[in-house]
Amino acid sequence: MINDLWYKNAVIYCLSVETFMDANGDGVGDFQGLMRRLDYLSGLGVTVIWLMPFQASPGRDDGYDASDY
Repeated sequence: MINDLWYKNAVIYCLSVETFMDANGDGVGDFQGLMRRLDYLSGLGVTVIWLMPFQASPGRDDGYDASDY
């Protein structure tokens, strides 16, 4: 029962992959860059990463309207 309340003590970091860390030098953040910085986030005490939308989107709903699944 206690584990069902994990979120009450969680440190949640809302992250946009596109702007967080660019690993390949193309000017756009990527998952490789995110993976390289997981230790940094952990050092900040982050226990949950909430990813902002990263799917292809027509952009009518801040990225939440995925156009290609």
